[in-house]
Amino acid sequence: MKKNIRIGTRGSKLALWQANFIKSEIMRLFPDLDVELNIIKTTGDRITDRPLAMIGGKGLFVKEIENALINNDIDLAVHSMKDMPGELPEGLIIGAIPKRENPFDVLISKNKCLLVDYEKGAKIGTSSLRRASQIKHIRPDVIIESIRGNLDTRIKKLKSGEYDAIVLAAAGLIRLDQESEITEYIDETIMIPAVGQGALCIETRENDGDIALIMEKLDHHDTRVCVTGERAFLKQIEGSCHIPVACFGKIIDNEVGLTAVVASVDGKELIKEQIISPMDKVKSHGQTLADQVLEKGGKKILESLNSHDG
Repeated sequence: MKKNIRIGTRGSKLALWQANFIKSEIMRLFPDLDVELNIIKTTGDRITDRPLAMIGGKGLFVKEIENALINNDIDLAVHSMKDMPGELPEGLIIGAIPKRENPFDVLISKNKCLLVDYEKGAKIGTSSLRRASQIKHIRPDVIIESIRGNLDTRIKKLKSGEYDAIVLAAAGLIRLDQESEITEYIDETIMIPAVGQGALCIETRENDGDIALIMEKLDHHDTRVCVTGERAFLKQIEGSCHIPVACFGKIIDNEVGLTAVVASVDGKELIKEQIISPMDKVKSHGQTLADQVLEKGGKKILESLNSHDG
């Protein structure tokens, strides 16, 4: 086995936490290995003044790191699973999906106010079309404003009064010990999380036997099953950050319940469907769920979004 393992990662505080967590897990399981981090700047890190959907959506935080993997400059890459496009470049695979952190979205508010209690016209910051459209669906009277930047930047903007509240993923706050900032957890009955939210993706080269041995030890079966179903939905629907789509899987009595949403940007139309799948059929059921959502009106929503983009 290789003696030296190089992990590719972004340089944000959260990305480094995630990469260091995987590094420590590898060193715990394989104490003879040397593990180092290679920090790689991505397009998403360089462009911080515009919403992601405007500059190309998913893939912005992974492309440069994937190139390093293809070119053998690193041995594995650690990403947030929700940053991963439905299609991976040829020759790369998801080597492992460790156990998922809390997958839900959270509200952080300036005055500890809950989402339902905000006055009309309250300003809520989010960088995600998925979150924005689902909030608008239940609270069409609040104002959604785009917010970019890392966790600390966003919290600072909230505290300085630019927003009344911001919506973020729970997982990042928990991982960075900032759970105390959370005002409210928004469960899947109100807001379906992004595909893979809360899970890490360890991306590797397809035929790298040494790394495959390490990946076997890091993979978490139940998380992989749920995320596989979610990603099958995403791929079938050809989802990206351009469109408000969401899918969330959870295991109930040895089966997987998958719930998915496609919404219009203004939140007025929201198609929500659910499917129960055996664990070993989750990929095909994820695809079926996408077809159901498209058939029930999702296709029309996506077509109007695409023509609007064009």
